[in-house]
Amino acid sequence: MKRGFDRMDTEGPEIEGLERIDDDIWQVPMGYKPGMRVPGRIYLSDKLFTNLEKEAVDQVANVATLPGIQKFSMAMPDAHVGYGFPIGGVAAFDAEEGVISPGGVGFDINCGVRLIRSNLVKSDVDGKINALLDSLFKAVPSGVGSKSRIRASESELEAIFTQGSRWAVEQGYGVEADLTHCEGEGCIEGGDPAQVSAKARKRGRPQLGTLGSGNHFLELQYVDEIYDPVAAEAFNLKQGQLTFMIHCGSRGAGHQVCTDHLRNLTRAVEKYKINLPDKQLACAPAQSEEAQAYFCAMASAANYAWTNRQIIMHHCREVFEQQMNMDADELGLNLVYDVAHNVAKLEEHDVDGGKKQVYVHRKGATRAFPAGHPDVPQAYRDVGQPVLIPGSMGTPSYVLCGKQAAMDVSFGSACHGAGRVMSRSGAKRTFRGEEIQKDLSGQGISVRAAHPSVIAEEAPGVYKSSSEVVDVVDRLGIAGKVAKLMPLGVVKG
Repeated sequence: MKRGFDRMDTEGPEIEGLERIDDDIWQVPMGYKPGMRVPGRIYLSDKLFTNLEKEAVDQVANVATLPGIQKFSMAMPDAHVGYGFPIGGVAAFDAEEGVISPGGVGFDINCGVRLIRSNLVKSDVDGKINALLDSLFKAVPSGVGSKSRIRASESELEAIFTQGSRWAVEQGYGVEADLTHCEGEGCIEGGDPAQVSAKARKRGRPQLGTLGSGNHFLELQYVDEIYDPVAAEAFNLKQGQLTFMIHCGSRGAGHQVCTDHLRNLTRAVEKYKINLPDKQLACAPAQSEEAQAYFCAMASAANYAWTNRQIIMHHCREVFEQQMNMDADELGLNLVYDVAHNVAKLEEHDVDGGKKQVYVHRKGATRAFPAGHPDVPQAYRDVGQPVLIPGSMGTPSYVLCGKQAAMDVSFGSACHGAGRVMSRSGAKRTFRGEEIQKDLSGQGISVRAAHPSVIAEEAPGVYKSSSEVVDVVDRLGIAGKVAKLMPLGVVKG
């Protein structure tokens, strides 16, 4: 597939047939491509539109051809070309008449973000950032093929695949409150180890508590600005406060689960005579044996990812205790929230005036449930679910809260990050990791990475503006801004 990342338009792309229907809403009409069952919706500001790839619009239209799709095929403001579905894509499929597609989840199943607050303020770590980063870099293995000191047994892996974060907490890697402040309490029901291949297990066994590569990171931050004092108080966030963020997923286990089941679902396309405009949209009827086998394997990988982030958080807490000579309770190292942004979930939504069970695919998109929703933790139910939007290296991250409009506009979904505008290979041709590291240091931001090329691949210039992306979902009422977080130090995979 041709990718459009290396194009940096200044006036915007020429995409025939795309219709603007509101300030931040662009429609892909049903006539854009043959076989579309619903229109497409892309949520973009004028500025973000300048880097919209035609290939991503085509992918939105392709997803709209899948059986059982409801309302719209959608792309969030951080959207760019992905495998089958665009990254930033959201689509919901009728639980009986629709399909399930790995392309709507991605290879890094349950890549997600976890935010931890503290009782510390920025000045408490003056002169200590480098020591903290060095210790975090040592405590949390990172990079391609990185391995943990934990070696899960076969029975432990099976418990992880079915229990998720609860397994980690019960092993001493956290506390009960970590579960209540996590999407789905850190677990998707229905994980079935029998659907996870021996190769996926082998890849996952040595990688629990590791960061991985690419855009995954640990980041020390501070709260720079509060937009919504009421929600910020509910989330226990205060101006100047020190926080840290974890961004990673299911490592080799999830990648292998996707690879294995894509083969099965590619065969299922022929078996069920599904007409696809792109073979990367391999899928099967939602209640078929093939689709349910994938869903159970995907749930297992998602549970692995939540366990992975839980263990990483535990190791980070230990580092803070050692470096600050205080225990975790004194430090107030409490989980604000953990959200997945590569996952499919069975949810109930209002469709055409009635309640309907749908499989919501969020591929580079974050759940954003509003105040009052039963799936929002009790502590946050009056304000809405925390929505965590990481910036690119050296740029702001944001905490938002889910709003009611998300249920009407996007099946309770928001963006997940800044979104790339340049490929990794293009970034390495354009930037030098050593120079980026030096520039960030000049801004007071320290960086640790397995190799300088990793820093080049993730340079701030290869991403859209996180602020611009967040402003779109805020204006649409999908998720409201609560706080802005600025980086102090970053550990890259």
